[in-house]
Amino acid sequence: MTVLDGARERWVRTGGVELCVAELGDPRQPTVVLVHGYPDSKEVWSEVAARLAGRFHVVLYDVRGHGRSSAPSPLRGGFTLEKLTDDFLAVADAVSPDRPVHLVGHDWGSVQSWEFVTVTRTEGRIASFTSMSGPSLDHFGHWINKRLRRPTPRRVGQLLGQGAKSWYVYLLHTPVLPELAWRGPLGKRWPGILERVEKVPGGDYPTASLPSDAAHGAWLYRDNVRPRLRRPREDAHAHAPVQLITPLGDAFLSERLYDDLELWAPRLTRRTLPAKHWVPRTRPDRLADWIAEFVTATEDGRSGTAAKGKHADRFGGQLVLVTGAGNGIGRATAFAFAEAGARVVAVDRDAEAAARTAELSRLIGARAAWAETVDVSDGPAMEKLAARVAAEYGVVDVLVNNAGIGLSGSFFDTTPEDWKKVLDVNLWGVIHGCRLFGRQMAERGQGGHIVNTASAAAFQPSRALPAYGTTKAAVLMLSECLRAELADQGIGVTAICPGLVNTNITATAHFAGADAEEEKRLQRRTARLYGARNYPPEKVADAVLEAVVHNRAVVPVTPEARGAHLLSRFAPRVLRRLARVRPPL
Repeated sequence: MTVLDGARERWVRTGGVELCVAELGDPRQPTVVLVHGYPDSKEVWSEVAARLAGRFHVVLYDVRGHGRSSAPSPLRGGFTLEKLTDDFLAVADAVSPDRPVHLVGHDWGSVQSWEFVTVTRTEGRIASFTSMSGPSLDHFGHWINKRLRRPTPRRVGQLLGQGAKSWYVYLLHTPVLPELAWRGPLGKRWPGILERVEKVPGGDYPTASLPSDAAHGAWLYRDNVRPRLRRPREDAHAHAPVQLITPLGDAFLSERLYDDLELWAPRLTRRTLPAKHWVPRTRPDRLADWIAEFVTATEDGRSGTAAKGKHADRFGGQLVLVTGAGNGIGRATAFAFAEAGARVVAVDRDAEAAARTAELSRLIGARAAWAETVDVSDGPAMEKLAARVAAEYGVVDVLVNNAGIGLSGSFFDTTPEDWKKVLDVNLWGVIHGCRLFGRQMAERGQGGHIVNTASAAAFQPSRALPAYGTTKAAVLMLSECLRAELADQGIGVTAICPGLVNTNITATAHFAGADAEEEKRLQRRTARLYGARNYPPEKVADAVLEAVVHNRAVVPVTPEARGAHLLSRFAPRVLRRLARVRPPL
């Protein structure tokens, strides 16, 4: 039994074929039409459709020759973009005769939907378009021509890179062989390939019609690719707001294909996703959220507003939780994700500071922001926080375990109580976060990222920081181990090692063996030292976002941290000599 078994079905006749159309939700609500790609049928959308049906009138249809829709006869010439446009208009007129529809396409569903949203005969019938993993053939043709006319090493590299990713397109143009492969061994093995390579969950997808769907669908490529790439349209401008969702791990399409898309889609919203090609099956929660948000914004007249900044909307709609977010690196990191369009949960043991971070996050661009108060060293309290966040806001997409405290002093001056406190916060706080929120990510099965704030002290020994350095070295190793364990589940893990950063950690650091008056003097002196270095926490926050985007393992941030990291790898004796130097405090 599939999610679509409860859908209302109808048949739409157009151009000599009958299309199987399924509908979910209330027809009085805005209509969202989901168009599948190759070699899929409409069931590829079942998980997304189920999540949208409570708010919208959701329509799915099998493209001609796929699923339960009939195939044209003859097949050659039966899958042109013009005929696919006829099909779409017939479906739209049947399911939403009086209102424009919101169009969503994946893979070849997106390729043909670009045609729908750029031809004049569909003007007024499309309210918005969400594209994923499928470019306009016209835009692709112009992209190729631009790089051929003005070749540079970078442009030639982009052409060669995309050419390598498009290997399957060449094979699908060969006669007979694709049909034989899909109706034979490839059709039988395809579900297993998707599970193994794309991490697509098993179950009732793909359907039993896959071999014939894939064989018929080869004509999508044969009827359209070469003609459009040779003679791309000059008027292929979108007449509706466009949302582009780009999976960063797509094995078939380069992110560079969309570099100039604003020229063709002036009302463009960009989003990226750390996922592979088949996102309707692997990331249905995220897609449903983004589609719903974009449709609602369009209905309210708010779509097409471009976000600004280096990571503009790259984390749009993603849920990011930052511990130690009340000040310093934590607050700067929360702000950076807010500017990138994320939903932010600011966690700190200081309730007022957490609330202030959440408030400012909303003002600077967060889709939503909430404050939570917890001591990360308190295991039961962290368990309650994890349960509350999942229930009220959803599963976290990015977790930043940043909360930490400073502790300086010789080994023999460091008491067992000192050791317990610094281990509880700096190490156990990270363990609690990874264990609780990381498990939720893993159980969801849609990937994610964990960032753990370590320190340059993790690989730079110091006679003044035995306890602090020990906790940070443990965080670094924990991060490396987790990265290996969670890689197969699409969850990245990064250890951030900042170095000397101008934050207030120095004002609250404990100095073992010093009385209260001496400790105050040492705190002030350390604060002046860090202030003179004046490396801002905002640069660390930028490094955090870059690390998540590029899935980096270990990121030393400041120049001195990068230098120490290099020495730890290639000249560890030098670091050991430096560790003997008495700090100027």
